[in-house]
Amino acid sequence: GIPLDPLTPMVHAPELPEGEKVGDAAEVERLGQLGAQLTAALMLGVAELTLDYANDYAKNREQFGRPIGSFQAMKHMLADLYVKAGQARYAVYAAGATIDDPEAGDVERAVSSAKVVAGESAMHNARKCVQIYGGMGYTWELPPHYYLKRVFVLENAFGTIGSHAERVAQRLVA
Repeated sequence: GIPLDPLTPMVHAPELPEGEKVGDAAEVERLGQLGAQLTAALMLGVAELTLDYANDYAKNREQFGRPIGSFQAMKHMLADLYVKAGQARYAVYAAGATIDDPEAGDVERAVSSAKVVAGESAMHNARKCVQIYGGMGYTWELPPHYYLKRVFVLENAFGTIGSHAERVAQRLVA
């Protein structure tokens, strides 16, 4: 079958042909930053989508004769999901603006910050979405667990959250 994530390898190639050189180290760095930014944008999408799924489910799922979204604990959880999605959105947008205009700030720091913030937000929202769905969140019939699994894959694409946090720290010290 086809994987949900385009970054999941489907074949193993023991050797690759020589090929021709198409870029230098600076080009590799630039493409790596773009890849990290696009991955952060995908994680932003997961953070927002899992917020929407959780919110819709909480409005429609009834327990004790009323929607579970009416319970205070659920309202707090949904508010946290909303804040996390907003944080991811602002970080990803800021990194995109910095890529478009490098004079606006430090591109490497902005992209790494976006990867960290969007990654943490996506992981938080996907986990909480599964929790809000309860036991149904793990079933094949409903989508929350797919997004949680996708975050695990995206977290490792173009550098882990930890490696990007280290890059931000190094840029701040420098």
